[in-house]
Amino acid sequence: MWFQTSCDLAFDVIEPTPFVLMLRPRSGPQQWLAREEYRLVPSVPVSEFTDVYGNLCQRLIAPPGHFSVHTAAEVMISDRVERAPGAPFVQVQDLPDEVLSYLLPSRYCESDRFYNMATEITAGQLLGYDQVSAIEDWLRNRIKYLPGSSNYPASAIEVNNRQSGVCRDLSHLGIALCRSMSIPARMVVGYLYELEPMDMHAWFEAYVGGRWYTFDATQAGLRNGYIVIGYGRDAADVAVYNQFGLPVTITSQDIQVQRIDAQS
Repeated sequence: MWFQTSCDLAFDVIEPTPFVLMLRPRSGPQQWLAREEYRLVPSVPVSEFTDVYGNLCQRLIAPPGHFSVHTAAEVMISDRVERAPGAPFVQVQDLPDEVLSYLLPSRYCESDRFYNMATEITAGQLLGYDQVSAIEDWLRNRIKYLPGSSNYPASAIEVNNRQSGVCRDLSHLGIALCRSMSIPARMVVGYLYELEPMDMHAWFEAYVGGRWYTFDATQAGLRNGYIVIGYGRDAADVAVYNQFGLPVTITSQDIQVQRIDAQS
């Protein structure tokens, strides 16, 4: 399936301001990037690097005044989001080295505080995928998904206490619950076709049965249309932009995802 994505961000900048952007989708096992656009107004020098999680990041200094970023891409993804009930738990000693960091507590995922809660939620489930699926169902039924209710990430503990949050917040709690049982879990940020209301989206993946699987408690059920921009331990690693110095004002944001029949 082919999709066209676009992201337009506009800022008012007070003084020359360093930015790190993470707005370029990348090709991987589940998606292929065929074409992309990247435009800055005014045009400024940009350098690109790949972070420790393999995400494509851009560094620049935005000049004072109005500054805008436009990105667009044509992406082919798998025809379905794979599910694997019964996929087994992978013993820690058998995990690939690159997966181990997703077992540890992180800034917004205090997994060392959730073991008892996680074992209650997953009681009676087969170890592995079925445990994560039980966590996903619990989040969907118990934590209220409120799009646009917060501009700042909330930690898993905060989300559990207030029983509501935006997509990244529910992901933080899901990740913390998984990690508490030694199931690697990571945050994913990107686009979701027909998301309502349309915005950037966050979900989580868990490593069971020897690979990563998608989970998203904010939707009634998994459907096709997930397009990945970046991976990380939590929201601190997958911000689509970070700016440094005096705060800037974001004056507009427009996210679009359209299905296209084939690569044009």
